[in-house]
Amino acid sequence: MSKIKVRFAPSPTGKLHVGNLRTALVNYLYACQQNGTFMLRIDDTDTERSRPEFEDAIRADLQWVGMDWACEDRQSARLSRYDDALAQLIASGRAYPCYETQEELSLKRKAQLMAGRPPVYDRAGLTLSAAEIAKFEEDGRRPHYRFLLEHEEVVWEDLVRGPVSYHMSSLSDPVLIREDGRVIYTLASVVDDIDHEITTILRGEDHVTNSAAQIQLFEALGARRPQMGHLALLAGSEGEGLSKRLGSLSIEQLRGEGILPAALASLLARIGTSEPVVAQAALGDIIDGFDIASFGRATAKFSSTELQQLNAKLVQNLHFAQVSSALSDAGYSAIDAPFWEVVKGNLVTIQEAGKWWDICHQPITPIIEDAEFMRVAAGLLPKGALDDTSWSSWTKAITGETGAKGKALFMPLRQAITGMRSGPDMGGLLPYIGYARIIERLDGASA
Repeated sequence: MSKIKVRFAPSPTGKLHVGNLRTALVNYLYACQQNGTFMLRIDDTDTERSRPEFEDAIRADLQWVGMDWACEDRQSARLSRYDDALAQLIASGRAYPCYETQEELSLKRKAQLMAGRPPVYDRAGLTLSAAEIAKFEEDGRRPHYRFLLEHEEVVWEDLVRGPVSYHMSSLSDPVLIREDGRVIYTLASVVDDIDHEITTILRGEDHVTNSAAQIQLFEALGARRPQMGHLALLAGSEGEGLSKRLGSLSIEQLRGEGILPAALASLLARIGTSEPVVAQAALGDIIDGFDIASFGRATAKFSSTELQQLNAKLVQNLHFAQVSSALSDAGYSAIDAPFWEVVKGNLVTIQEAGKWWDICHQPITPIIEDAEFMRVAAGLLPKGALDDTSWSSWTKAITGETGAKGKALFMPLRQAITGMRSGPDMGGLLPYIGYARIIERLDGASA
């Protein structure tokens, strides 16, 4: 068998969302695991909606996750190749011209549905006489071209779904070229896969029907069909589908929210599989644990909460040297290694360390429920520089004076000093807040 080669073929008409990235990641992981090749193909034949900035963003998102590609191509550079393929199909009797307008096709579909028949193209283009074609041309109509399906059952062993079969009589002959000469994905994708020697196509289950037609197209062009695997589509935690329109789930947005690439890759590599989702810090570990056979047919649920939990696990295991540049980029170059160790156990993202730095050094709004208790506590706070033993000695002194202990002791102090009901160990925070600021906050001042 030839060496495995897969491709990710995005259209640069919008930003990548998690569904797109999952497809890219599955292809990449499969190629790496099989010692194969991962290719990036830009499907940019939609000239009206394709944008260079989207193309650049796609590359940036893939590289952010850690994916690299061995080769790259774009469909807009291959238009003459699609014309050649169409000519080959016409010559073999597998492509034919049709002259219906979109309005006429729509009326045909409505009539078929009203009659209780499936809305399958009636192949009227095959019965046109030379005179009818000449009249259409004289009237200024230009043909679109369809692929003549063979009405037989197409069967393949899907890498995800297992045995799949479609009888092609239930499908319309797919359009290959529009009347304005623009190539349709059905033809362009197959021609590209043939020329680039793609061995395996892994994509969403929304392409299953399209794959059945494309298998016949591969064979009509004299090529061997690739292996195919169709992944269940992602849905949101409430069952909503994911699309480019959900900007909150774009990769750019997630990156801006402080999600680590390893957290996102860990989730996308396992959701929809029989394997548990675990936080993996290195892409190599994700590759080692990848198994295309573990993907099931049930809809895979993408949970933002689960992603944040994975992110927190990874962030909390990072050393200061691994985060210092990210903190500097976020405007917190003053944060040092000891402070990172104090706060990291409470973080979901690296950037959240800045929130605790600000709490220590910027004005806050103290939460004071018992002013007299705070007055007593202020009088017992050790004067001068505070260290990591100050919290313990101070709270013992407060207990001795007031009898308060446990939550009744620690919660009021935390709320007054940080303005928060939970957070990092107070013993580690006190030296960064300092004696004077603590006294002001215990008095209720926004210090």
